[in-house]
Amino acid sequence: MDVRIEESWKTHLQSEFNKPYFQRLTKFVKEEYQIKTVYPPPTQIFYAFEKCPWDKIKVVILGQDPYHGPSQANGMCFSVNPGIKLPPSLQNIYKEIKSDTGVGPPSNGDLTSWAEQGVLLLNATLTVVAGNAASHAGKGWEDFTDAVIKKVSDDKDHVVFILWGGYARKKKTLINSSKHLVLESAHPSPLSAHSGFFGNHHFSKTNEYLIHNGQDQIQWGQT
Repeated sequence: MDVRIEESWKTHLQSEFNKPYFQRLTKFVKEEYQIKTVYPPPTQIFYAFEKCPWDKIKVVILGQDPYHGPSQANGMCFSVNPGIKLPPSLQNIYKEIKSDTGVGPPSNGDLTSWAEQGVLLLNATLTVVAGNAASHAGKGWEDFTDAVIKKVSDDKDHVVFILWGGYARKKKTLINSSKHLVLESAHPSPLSAHSGFFGNHHFSKTNEYLIHNGQDQIQWGQT
């Protein structure tokens, strides 16, 4: 199956695209876009991969589901389009960046600059019906994104995997922690941020690990 995804990812994931589950998923998603309002726009479903090619991956941050409000989702977890009000979880992420690194956070909610530095901002489910959280869960996206996580773990070295919240932390079983750094904490949601997200120092720990392994650190405050 010919999937419109960044070329280096197409090479590494072609075997997934040819599997029956992905063909069923593609059919389902196309039909949903035809009859419902679905986010993100179809051209941005694989935006996280477009902006973070295979050879650039240094960090993987795992989210669960795209934002389901108008003009929010842009294909990268926790990220929103410029000019859109920061969602509560992203507000808390920015607070932790400031507290942890002393650097002011980005001026808007678009995290494209992180992706371009090597941060794969991966939602477990890549599409969602407007106003209906998790509406495309269990349709096959998780099989695909689990394969992405395992592929990165198996074929890359010294990647930082950042897992916030119970859902993301379950993905730890897909990661070889003997050759990667796995950082876990509570989710940045207002419901749980004070239970271990604030003060986790994941942004500074990520950069310390990258520098230790001869890589450039991530400019978390860059826009």
